[in-house]
Amino acid sequence: MPVTSSTPLLETNLEGVQPIARGKVRDIYDAGEHLLFIATDRISAFDVVLPNGIPHKGEVLTKLSMFWFDFLKDVVPTHFVTADVDEYPENLRTYKDQLDGRSMLVKKLDMVPIECVARGYISGSGWKEYQQTGEVCGVKLSAGLRMNGLLPEPIFTPATKAETGHDENITFERAAGIVGEELCAQLRDLTLDIYSRASQHALACGLVLADTKFEFGGLDGEVVLGDEVLTPDSSRYWPLEFYQAGKPQPSYDKQFVRDYLETVDWDKTPPGPELPPDIIEKTSEKYLEAYYTLTDEDL
Repeated sequence: MPVTSSTPLLETNLEGVQPIARGKVRDIYDAGEHLLFIATDRISAFDVVLPNGIPHKGEVLTKLSMFWFDFLKDVVPTHFVTADVDEYPENLRTYKDQLDGRSMLVKKLDMVPIECVARGYISGSGWKEYQQTGEVCGVKLSAGLRMNGLLPEPIFTPATKAETGHDENITFERAAGIVGEELCAQLRDLTLDIYSRASQHALACGLVLADTKFEFGGLDGEVVLGDEVLTPDSSRYWPLEFYQAGKPQPSYDKQFVRDYLETVDWDKTPPGPELPPDIIEKTSEKYLEAYYTLTDEDL
């Protein structure tokens, strides 16, 4: 798939607008009644932000999240308000060149302090834990499962939110101890419902949605879906055409970058190494292909 020329946006600077946080990918600003989320083209691997950006990555994360927010609007309230820069507060419109296509105004939520993870396939950290204990986050699984294999049914595997480093997988009981039994059960049911609906859509588009994570918050007594949703940064997508349990899968996330970095002399501490042009281009193509495949829309 051809990729048009684009200079990656690595950092935003909105003079006179109060920054709230600068994460591995997103810059967040206080926009008064709302928050301003900006998805840059930064990419991280092994918890290190790399010096190169990936063209179109921020646009894909933003517009794919918008697609899923609309897809799920009858299932759960979301924090999305608008992505039309002309509808932003006047002091933000000056920065349209930085905001257009990669930003959104969102509601301010009281965020729940756990990650809500759904797994339909046994992969990644879940596979490692299963090999050691026969369980994932306290969920006992049947013997004989294969790497990247389909689970008998999707499971809810919460995790703590780490400010730095990796999130920690935890049991439902521990998650309930953090947020309360009733809310934790509600989050579990919502997570699995959303996963089921999204997985069905992905399969119809020719993709396997192996696992994904969600963030929820509270607003006026309601549970609201926030952050990014079902993007290649928060989800593991595989092409259905090539899917085969028991083997590594080609994917649409930054695994392509990780695989490259494993071949270079780097100790996985900052600063990260420069990525060669072909790795940047192929990674950009992966993100774009995921977007086109799931939405059937132009970026």
